[in-house]
Order: sequence, then C-alpha cells, then structure tokens
Amino acid sequence: MKAGLPQYSGRDYIVLGIFILPITIAINAVIFGTRLFADLPLFGLACLVTATVFTLDFILCGMVAVNLKKRLPRDEQTGTRLALMIGVFMLLTGLFLLVLFRGYEMIPYFDYQFNETRFTWACFGMGITNIFLTFLHEGISRYENWKANLRETEALRKVYRQSRYLCLKNQINPHFLFNSLNSLSSLIHEDEKKGEQFLDEMSKVYRYMLHQDEQLVTLDTELKFTGSYLFILKTRYNEALQVQMNISPEARGKWLPPLALQTIIESIISQNTIAKDRPLVISLSTGANGDLLIRNNVLPRIAAGNGEEDLSGMENLVRKYALLNQPELQIRHVGSEQTIRLPLITNKEEVLL
Repeated sequence: MKAGLPQYSGRDYIVLGIFILPITIAINAVIFGTRLFADLPLFGLACLVTATVFTLDFILCGMVAVNLKKRLPRDEQTGTRLALMIGVFMLLTGLFLLVLFRGYEMIPYFDYQFNETRFTWACFGMGITNIFLTFLHEGISRYENWKANLRETEALRKVYRQSRYLCLKNQINPHFLFNSLNSLSSLIHEDEKKGEQFLDEMSKVYRYMLHQDEQLVTLDTELKFTGSYLFILKTRYNEALQVQMNISPEARGKWLPPLALQTIIESIISQNTIAKDRPLVISLSTGANGDLLIRNNVLPRIAAGNGEEDLSGMENLVRKYALLNQPELQIRHVGSEQTIRLPLITNKEEVLL
C-alpha cells in the first residue's frame, strides 16, 4: 500500500489503518444518529463510502504535507510548516465532509437530509482530529529521524573503529616494524641525535593512532601527525620519496576524518615503486574550491604487497565521507599523474550527529 503513496513520517498508512474505523463510525454517527446502529446494511455501506472518501482525503493531505516538508525542512521552520499543514488540512477536510453530507442527501437509499448543526459538529470534530494527527505524524517523523540518525552514528563509529584497526594493523605489521627498527638501529650508530628524533616522531605516530577517538579533526592537527608519519617514511626512503606542501591557512582550520591523509599516503606508497633514480613525488595543496588535493606521479608497482589492506583503507575512507553526507572523494588519472580530491568540512556541527 505504501508504494507510490506520499509518506510524511514513514508510518502514515499504519496510522490510517488504526484510526480509519473509529473516525468513519464517528462521522456516520454524527450524520445518521442512532439509525446508523439500528440498520446493519446502512452501517456497512455508510462505513464503506466514508472510509473510501476519508482515505482519498488522507492521501491528498499526505501529498500536501510531503510538499511542505520539502519546502520547509529546517527545524526552525517547523512551526510555520505545521500551521500551514493544519490550515490546508482543515480546508480539505471541510470539503470532504461537504461532499460526504451532500452525497448522502443525493442518494435515496440513505434517506438523509442535510443538517447544518450536524455538519458543524462534524467539522469541529474532524478539525480536532486533524490537529491531533498532524502532531502525531510530526512526532513519528522526528522519532524515525532520530532512529535513522542513531543507526548512522553507530555505522559511522563502526567505520572509524575499523579504520583505526586497519591503520594500526598496517603500521605495526612485522614488515613495517622491521624496517622502522632497522632504520632506528642505523640512526643510533650513525646519528644519535637524528635517532632520538626518529624515535620521538614514531611515538607521536602511535600515540595519535591509539588515542584518536574524534570523528573529525582539523586539517592542521592531521598535518602535524602526517609530518611525523612522513618523517619515518623519508628516513627509510631518503630522496626516493619527496613531499611538497602548499596549504592555505584557511584550509588548515577546516575538518576531515582522522587518519585520512595517512590512508591516502599509504595507498600511494603501496601502489607505486619508490627508487632513488625515479623518486615518488607527493604534493599536498589547496584546491580552488577549498578541497585538499593530493597529487603524485604514477610509478606502478609490479606486485603490490599490501594491495588488499590498502584497498580496505581507501574503501573505509570513502564510507566515512558517505556516512558524513559529504561529497565523494575523487580519484583522477591524467597521463602519468594521479590526483585525489579530498573534501574538507567547513562546519563541524552540521556534520556530526
């Protein structure tokens, strides 16, 4: 019954099913009085006619309500929206009652003459019913939105937990630890001061990942973490990995999911060859529309060792943006260059649930 019909709260026709019989009986009791209950065929036919007309009126009112909800969707417009809905519903229901009363008068079987007093009482009763049903639908709609937001919030938290797990898994796997500890061991013997710095930056990386519970962080915060992460990578790859940054101060105050840059950089490194004679160049800059652009020259790796893990990390990042109702992360290849456009969030409060 729901298919193709207007839905204001998502439970419109359940409400209709619950209230249609008592409303139908009440209206016909006002029209026919005690005669309604004394004549069973009259009772059945009158209820059928009234229920049909009331259902059409309900659907028409639903179309009006859905349109007003689209035009006045914000919370601060709720009062105006409800007032308009009630006003239009009153008018439509008055017309519905007039058609019903006059219709019964025109059909000889019902043996009915129009009664202004009964019509006035019917309008009064349906007016109260309209107000009640309007606020009931609004309450159900808000409850359904709350439940949907709750599900989205839980889904978002799950994605973040999974993302943190994947990032940590990628970083503390034996291969990474071996390379990092090997670099640290060499630095301790060759350059003790730089070795201490390496250890300090490595501790910052793990501290950030292990204690990151926020849904969003500022780009400036993420860049500080990324600086520590890149320090470890550059210590290993030296001049084979080159990173350039040109990010505006305005962009640094915007928001993004934590570990987003680490996920992208890890993806780039895992999918490309890094060699001294063919350095991998990664640049981070601010786009014309305020997004973050991550560019790199494409040096395809013959066999990417962590391809599946890398794909999971990027898929997680895409899911984060979808759950945050943000524009999609875009990846574009032009010639031998890849560009990843990462949307930055201006207003944190509008995104978080």
